[in-house]
This record gives sequence, structure tokens and C-alpha cells, in this order.
Amino acid sequence: MPEQGMPEGRYEGLRQRHTADFEAMLPGYTERIDWPADRVQEERLRALRSLLATALARSPWHRERLTGVDVPALSEADVASLPVMTKADLMDNFDAIVTDRRITRDVCERHLRAVSGDAYLLEEYHVVASGGSSGQRGIFVYGWHAWAICWASMTRFPERDWARDPVLAGVPRIAAVVAASRPTHISAAFRQTFSGSRIREHAIPVSQPLEQIVASLNRLQPTELIGFSSFLPLLAREALAGRLVISPRRVMGISEPLLPEARTAVREAWAVPVGSRYGMSEGIFAGFCGHGSHLPDDLCLFEPVGPDGRPAGPGVASHRVYVTSLYNHVLPLIRFEVTDEVRVLDQPCPCGSSFRRIADPQGRLDDTFTYPGGVSIHPHLFRSALGQHRQIIEYQVRQTPRGADIRVVADARIDPVTAGHTIEAALAAAGLSRPHVTVTLQPALDRHPTGKLKQFVPLPC
Repeated sequence: MPEQGMPEGRYEGLRQRHTADFEAMLPGYTERIDWPADRVQEERLRALRSLLATALARSPWHRERLTGVDVPALSEADVASLPVMTKADLMDNFDAIVTDRRITRDVCERHLRAVSGDAYLLEEYHVVASGGSSGQRGIFVYGWHAWAICWASMTRFPERDWARDPVLAGVPRIAAVVAASRPTHISAAFRQTFSGSRIREHAIPVSQPLEQIVASLNRLQPTELIGFSSFLPLLAREALAGRLVISPRRVMGISEPLLPEARTAVREAWAVPVGSRYGMSEGIFAGFCGHGSHLPDDLCLFEPVGPDGRPAGPGVASHRVYVTSLYNHVLPLIRFEVTDEVRVLDQPCPCGSSFRRIADPQGRLDDTFTYPGGVSIHPHLFRSALGQHRQIIEYQVRQTPRGADIRVVADARIDPVTAGHTIEAALAAAGLSRPHVTVTLQPALDRHPTGKLKQFVPLPC
């Protein structure tokens, strides 16, 4: 889909050239997965200094906040002394942060409103938005090479996995992606830009009726099933019921936390490796090697921190993370704050990559409920209680002044009163006075227009 005023042939020519550039760079970025740790660190420092030099030279906002930084002498350890950048900073100062003065927030907003499919801005850039289902809106713009690098960072791990795992020998990689179809969502936009490349990922809009999605999957017979994490248990239920008849060799959750109950449901349906393609519109995407998820340590700085802003140790869930995307120079994100709970693991991976491993992210700081009197309830309390009921397919927890209103979809009978009392007892033990919880059975849950499910909805501030 060309941008407004762009001839169809001109758009298609750009897209094909972009795809060719991606194809040429993919082998090199795939090889990086097996680089030794010292080479990864050298590349990270080189890229960091290059990014900071660009930000100082071309971004008025960064030039002011990074005054005095000696870029050639900067070490990776020095990054901890740089100021943190928030999404509010990005949106309030967008025009002064980007490094191409033709790009403004207003230009990007008009572009996003106009697109109905993949489109180039100024024949060079891609613009995506995030935050509509989970919090404050963000706008992110990518340059030509950065867009291809980001897609390579997402696709290189399955590329390596399919080439090396003997179980997959001779099995064609046919990927079905049950996710957002809106071109402003990063995963949908990627697949439209690079469609027709040798890596074929067939998009199935998650907004379609479940029966239609099942029919599409049955026709396609994917060997790799990719979908919103909260939607995978629904597909697993269809498989166990005999309506979805496919044999995927890999199943990947994307865009949402892959919760333990979702992983269990998928394994019961297909008994294959299940991974989480953790990622964010800011340009950081983990890769699944068949054993676990790896950070893209050659393309980013990823700093998990505790509530005091100090580094979170190995195996400790972060309060938030500070991310620096090293390759996207048009929108320098330097120590950008993301409120994700992530555990970085220190055990080596059987696959041999030196890239750090992470456990399945279990949510966001924003999912914590705070009640009158300062009582904070982590979403794990609700997950633990609801996870005891194998009949529950999906759920949504809405905070109320004294507890929660919980809506569940189940494939067998449960006692909602007993389930509510169990959670009330857990809330009382956590310090909430006289909690009240209602559990309501529903045939389906309302999803955000992107297809994502907001599982924990706090009270309005």
C-alpha cells in the first residue's frame, strides 16, 4: 500500500529493494548469534558510540541532556550515569529528539491516520504506534536500514533453529501468525513490507471469528504457529477438541506475556517447544532458539533494574528495564524506560549462543493494583489462584475499590463463588481489608482493536 500520493509502482519498487536489502543482511545478523561474548561486547560498544555521536550532532534534545559526554572515551559501564528517558519525554519532545528535521510528531500522526496498509514516509521511513492496549501511546519511527535490521533481529533465530535442529530437518518452515493486522502495529507492518521474501509468514487477523481462524490454519497447515500469547490457549482448546488439526513443530507467543497456564495449554495440545518472542515497538526483540529466549545483545543495551533504579541481579524480576536501541539513529532511544518485569538468567544455553537468556516475561509494572491505604497487589496473586482451575481458558481482572471483578472464559464448569472466595482470602492475607471479589463466566472477552487482551485493568487514577 503506497503512501498518499505515491504511485503503486513506486511503492512496490521501494518495497522490493527493501526486501532485497533485508535478504542480503540476514545471514550476517544470523551469524552474530554464535559470536563469542567478547566480540558481541566490542560490537555493542562500537554501536553505542556511533548512536551517541549521532544523537549529539543531530538531536537538539539529546544534545542538551548529554552535554559533557565524551563519546570516544565512553565505556559501557558509563551508560549507567546517563539520564533515563521516558515515554512522556519522547512524546512531549518528539520533534527535538528525531534526527531528521523533516520528521515531526504531527507529520507522523497524519501518516498513521492515513495509512490502510504498509506505507513509506518520505520514501524512506516507517512509523508505528504502541500503547493503545496497555498505557500511554507511543510513536516510533525507523529509518530504512533500521527497519530491515529490526526484522532480521526477529527472524534470525527461527532461521538458525530451522537450519540446525535435526528434528526440523526436511520440514518446511510454514509460519502462521495470528495477530494484529493493523499496519500501525509493528509486527503487522513488518510482514507487509517484507512479504514475498524467502521467509514466508502468513498473517491471519486475530480479529476474525475463531471458527474462521481455525479454518485458515487447517488449510495452511503451519509448521510454526505464532500468535498473541493470550490467544494461544483458545487455539489449544480447539486442537484438543479436534476442530483444529495441525502439527506445528514450534509455537511462539508474541506481544503479550506468555503466562504459565498458556504454556501448559499449548504443550498439552501439541507437545512441542513453546517460546516467547518478547519484544517492543522500541525495537528490542528477543529470539527463541528452541531451548529458551535470548536478548539481542548485539543490537541493544538492556538494563533490568529494581524499584530503586539499581541493577536487578540474575534471576531477579526487574521493576522496569532501561533499553537503548543501538541501530535506529533517526529516533535515538537512550536508556528508555519500559515498565516490564523481566528476569535475566545467568545459565548458559545448550544452543551455545553467548546472548543473554531471559525467562518468560510475566507482565508489566502497570499491572500491579494499588488499593486505599497503599496496599499493592502483584498480578501474580490473581494468576496463581486462577491458574489452579484448568478449565479457565482466559480471564480479565478489573480492579474495584475493595477487590476485583474477574471475567473468565472456561471450557468446563467451575464454581465462580468458590473461586472468588479463594482470591478474597489471598487478598486478605496480603493486607487488603475486607476484600470483595466477583467471578463471572462469559462466552468471550472484549479485546482491544489490536487484538490484544488487557488482562489486568487498574482503577482510573
